[in-house]
Amino acid sequence: MAQKNQKKKKGLGRFLFGFTARTVMLVIAGVLVLSYLSMYVNPAEAWFMTIFGLLFIVFFVLNLILLLWAVRRRSGSFVIPLLALLPSVFLIGRYVQFSGRDEVSEDAVTLVDYNVGKFVMYPEHSRISGEEACADSVFNFLRRADADIICLQEVHVPKGVEVRDFFTGRLPGYEVEYYSHVNAHGSYGNVILSRFPVMDRGKFEFEESSNLAVYADLDVNGDVLRVYNCHFESYSLSLPRLVKALASREDGKMHEAEEKMRSSITRRPRQVDAVLEDIRNSPVESMVTGDFNDTPMSYTYQQLKRGKKDSFVEAGKGLGGTYSGLWPFIRIDYVLFPEKCEALYHKVERKRFSDHYPIVTRLKIN
Repeated sequence: MAQKNQKKKKGLGRFLFGFTARTVMLVIAGVLVLSYLSMYVNPAEAWFMTIFGLLFIVFFVLNLILLLWAVRRRSGSFVIPLLALLPSVFLIGRYVQFSGRDEVSEDAVTLVDYNVGKFVMYPEHSRISGEEACADSVFNFLRRADADIICLQEVHVPKGVEVRDFFTGRLPGYEVEYYSHVNAHGSYGNVILSRFPVMDRGKFEFEESSNLAVYADLDVNGDVLRVYNCHFESYSLSLPRLVKALASREDGKMHEAEEKMRSSITRRPRQVDAVLEDIRNSPVESMVTGDFNDTPMSYTYQQLKRGKKDSFVEAGKGLGGTYSGLWPFIRIDYVLFPEKCEALYHKVERKRFSDHYPIVTRLKIN
């Protein structure tokens, strides 16, 4: 009788363990599927879907661990994480690449994209101190990069200094196109520097935001190419502040954090749509660069990448993270270019002069 009871308990224990394991697998698989769907759902309609895309890597790793665990136990439930992971085969390349390219061509164009963080947002342990010293380090890097086109975001120019003079004195040989907000502390905005003649330019000033998108039409070896330099809305909430809000469990702080995220997440797609409309109406081919403040598993990236290639996917190697605060997991800076062109080189330079890392890419403009 005691043996029968023991067998019943063991059988019940195995059943409960198996049921719990499968339930966990289904939940983890479900959130990974939601991260796929987040690319196609406009955050203005369902802002919370962005969170699933933001955590794609976390959900991917959890499903991979569960798959290996189930295979090791020879459990038939391995099918659950396996099916959930199948679409990732086509998407993980947005985060990590293994081949890479480093080719040279006579007609190649070198481009640098860099959020310079107002020349002050460098790590505390950096030996650099002061805005002027940080700016000097950035310009030293840009001179060494010797790029044909440079797209900068979050540029801060001190009060009393004209933006064009600020750049021509440090980077001679470039045409300077910029748009900035002017306040009591100086000018703040986006800048495009080009060694090619500038045929036209324009800007997008977003409603209720200090962020900008600008463009310049460049005569690249006889062909006109429109280069967009975008800085879309951020999450308005740093990771430490978010963790602090979650840890406090205070309704007021949680509500404040939620409202900040909701506001920025719903604002960003309107900014993206403004740029997309201009791309559709543009009489020439276009390239989109900048700080999107969104991951590759996002509505922002998915919309802007339509009809374009990603320089990291085409020519990058290793991890593509560009946000220094959470490297290598967060990739939010991009160079997207026309499908008829070719990426010969892409590198994320680990320069600690900002909270972003600069991108250097070499393109063959066909």
